[in-house]
Order: sequence, then C-alpha cells, then structure tokens
Amino acid sequence: MGAMSLIGLHAVERSYGSWTVFRDLSFEVPEGARIGVIGPNGAGKSTLLRILGGIDPVEAGEVTRRRGLVTAYLPQHVTGDDRTPIATVLAARPDLGAIDDGLRAVEDDLARPATAGDLRRMQRLLARQEELVARWVEAGGSGLEGQARALLAGLGLSDDDLGLPTGTLSGGQRKLVALAACLIRRPDVLLLDEPETHLDSHRRELLEGMVRGLDGAVVVVSHDRYLLDETVREIVEVEDGRLTRWPGNYSAHAVAKQLALERQQQLYVTQRKEIARLEETVRRLRHWGAQGGDDKHFKKARQKERQIDRMERIERPVFERRRIGLAMRSATRGGQKVVELRGVTAAFDHDPVLIDVDLTVTRGERVGVVGPNGSGKTVLGKLIAGLLEPVAGEVWVGPSIHLGHLAQDHDDRDADLTPIELVRATRAMYEDDAVSHLARFLFRYDQMRQPIGTLSGGERTRLQLLSMMLAGANCLVLDEPTNHLDIESMEVLESALERYDGTAIVISHDRYLLDRIPDRIVEVADGSVTSYEGGFSRWAELRAAASPVGG
Repeated sequence: MGAMSLIGLHAVERSYGSWTVFRDLSFEVPEGARIGVIGPNGAGKSTLLRILGGIDPVEAGEVTRRRGLVTAYLPQHVTGDDRTPIATVLAARPDLGAIDDGLRAVEDDLARPATAGDLRRMQRLLARQEELVARWVEAGGSGLEGQARALLAGLGLSDDDLGLPTGTLSGGQRKLVALAACLIRRPDVLLLDEPETHLDSHRRELLEGMVRGLDGAVVVVSHDRYLLDETVREIVEVEDGRLTRWPGNYSAHAVAKQLALERQQQLYVTQRKEIARLEETVRRLRHWGAQGGDDKHFKKARQKERQIDRMERIERPVFERRRIGLAMRSATRGGQKVVELRGVTAAFDHDPVLIDVDLTVTRGERVGVVGPNGSGKTVLGKLIAGLLEPVAGEVWVGPSIHLGHLAQDHDDRDADLTPIELVRATRAMYEDDAVSHLARFLFRYDQMRQPIGTLSGGERTRLQLLSMMLAGANCLVLDEPTNHLDIESMEVLESALERYDGTAIVISHDRYLLDRIPDRIVEVADGSVTSYEGGFSRWAELRAAASPVGG
C-alpha cells in the first residue's frame, strides 16, 4: 500500500496577471517524501512551494491537506528585525502562545474572590487548567527555550549570536534562524526555498544532516546539486508549466532524463516514419479512386486518415533548452606568473582579516577558494582584482595580465545604465550587435532597455558574465559566480570555464563546481591562506583526516 498523501493539488491553476504559471496541475506530497524541485529561473518553483504551503491562492482546482497538518515554509529571502534569534524561534509557536493566554486567564479567574465561593466554577476552572497544562507539556512548552537554543546551536550559531537582533546578523545567519523557526514547529511537511543561499560549505553540511534526520516530509527547491544528491529521493522538474517526476537524486535524474529523451527521440522518429507511410498510402488511394472512380479507394483513404488522427502524437524531445551563449576566451596569453601576494595583510574597520599572506597563481591554473563565511575570501578576491589595497605587503599582478572580476554583491554604479549601454561601453559595437549578444544571454528586448538596477539577481549575474566574455580577460576572479543562476546556467558556466584558455580564481560554496573546475583549493581561515592540490572532495578528505576524532 502506498504512503498516505499529506498535500494534494488537483487540476490547479495559478496566474500572475496575464502570465499563467500552472494550468491543470496535479501533484501529491506523500508521507516521508524527500522531493527536490529543479527548473529554470522563473519556471514557477517558488510558486509551487507557496501553493503547497497555503501561502499563495489558486484560481482553479483544489488543494487538499490532511486534517491537522502542520507545514513550515522557509522563504528564499529572509529579513531581520529587532528580535533575538531565540525570540524569533519561539514566536514560530503561536499555539503555545494561545495555551499561555488560556492559562493566564484561568489563573486570573481562580484569583477572583467570587470564584472562591463557587465550588462548581472552581472545579471547572481547575479541570480547564489541568487540560491546558497537559496540552502545554505535550506541545513541548516546558523545554521550548532549550529546544530553540539546541536547534540554533546545531545549525552553527554561537552563543554570542543568540543575543543579537536578527537585523544585525548576516544573510546566512538569518536563514539559519528562520530554518530553526521552521523546525520548532515540528512540521509534517517542511518546504525549503533555496535554503543553501548565503551558507558556507560547513553550514550546508549541517543543513543536509538536518534534512536527512527529519521524520516529516521535505520539499526543497535548490540549485545546489550536491545538496540534492545528499538529501532527496525524488526530483520534480518544473518546465513550461508542467511537472515531471524522476525517482532518485539529482545525478540519477540527470542520467534517467538523458535516457528518456533518447528513447523519446527513437519513438518520435518511428512515429514520424509511420505517419509519412500512412499519408503516402492515403495519397495513392485518393489518386486511384480519382482515376478509376472507385469509391472503395476513397473509403480506405478515409480509414487511414482516421488512423492518423487517432494516434497519440509523441512530442519531439528537447535535448537542450535555450541556454546562455557563454564562451570565455582571453584576448592575450599573458605571462607565466599571473598574480603574487607577498606578505599581505588586509583589514576591515581596523580588524585584520588576512595576516601576512603569501600566494602565487600561475598561467592556466584553476584555483578554488573556500572557507567559512567572514573568513576573508571576498577580501582576497578584491585584493587580487585591485579593488582593495592591503594594509601591509604587496599584491603583484603581471604587466600583461588583464583581470576580469565578477562580484558577489552586484555593483550599483551601473544601476542606471541599460544592458545595451553597458555592453556597448564594454566593447565598441553597433546597437544591433549588442542586442544580439544580450539575446544569446536570454534577455528579452524590453529587459535590454530597462535600467540594470531593475533586473533580478540571476539576470545581473548573466549580464556580468557577458561583460567579462566581451572584455576578453586572461585572468578571471569570480566571487560566488553560481549565486542566483539556475542549474542549466551553472552547467554552461562550468563548461565555459573548462574550455577557458586563461587563469581562473573561483571563490565558491558550490561543491559540485569546486569538484569539477579547480586543480587546486586555497582555504582561507583564521587570517591565513593554505593551498591543497586537487578539487573539493580531495580537500574535504584531507581536512577530515587532519581533524581530531569527534571534532
């Protein structure tokens, strides 16, 4: 017998203005599900999650939920306020607040002089108090603050963080607080929208462990292929308003999808041949009927036409959706030594971030830069790119080296320019050529004429990549280049970096990318920089071997 459905969507329709995201959509979340949701940016992944969580309404169809179902939703973007993390997490349990209010009301009634003289009323109030206390204990109220602290600590927040307003925390820390607030609800269904955003590798591993250990169902929208491989047992792909379900994790889905497309291609070709054969038969029968005036031939022709009409048409498979046309090539070769840091110290607000750092990068290297959030990875990238001056030491860049820098936080200096203006400022060209380049990076014509400041994060990243491609740099410094990109665009970027003939320094938490691209990992931690040969998995093995048991 199959698992019971917790949430069901039946012939659901959801639109935004004139844009219909889903039409006649049916989908179920069974007990114990571990579902990863993937698809291009703008396909409707977040909308699907919000419908499942009862946050977004539907225009048609039905959404069913098991009676008493508890859902928790982690949004893609989390803001902070004046509350501490503990207060934020406790506020996620309004059911306990209602029990608290009930207990206070009973206590107030018991304290009234009139109640003392009314034995029957006193008994009713005491019975009500006993019921509320039992509900409080069953809901975990007696140890709720301890649970909140344990959840926050388990997700990597320190004791110092717990006393700060969430508005002063980093984006990654706020995400973890919001995640703890979801978990304290003890949800039957946990809905996660890009939970990996702003999290470093260590915290992503904590997130994976937490998801694996949950009793309830989990539906996660993610671009982190490593996380999807580690945590889900089913992939749901959102494309063109339709859902396709694939058993297994992300890697299993990728293989199964390719095989399914190849099988569909065979069936499509076979059917096209059969239709062509039947159409030729119809043409001959009609010709013979017209020549001999024989109605039998026309009847047979009509039978063959009905046979064609009754066929369930096999769609031509789309092996590749439109992808960004990224091809990185350096305009000049450059010298053998690309960048050298000699005894470099860098500080923010007089607090040292990097201390007496030495680092050399040679031509053609692929360097992956890793480390905890706040360790100084972005500072290292800005030093190399010449956007930050060291407090001490020297950053040497070869005289024939042309650097291209992709910032993690999008620069607002060009916010008022249009994409067409930025492209033409990067390389002299006619407007038609700029439009052609932007179209290859999946920009619509109306977007090309909007101020860059109005574009989404993913669109601004694509625009930065286009600018870098046109500039022809022979050394790329990329700070979190896969942030905001969908999986297809990530794969295009990785392929472009593999073929790139220059030097690449990639700061990233994307473990899939770090395994595929770098031939050396540079770890930034505690003010120092350490190099390890090999990709992310090799570095992780070396780090694990060096760590004390249980550490």
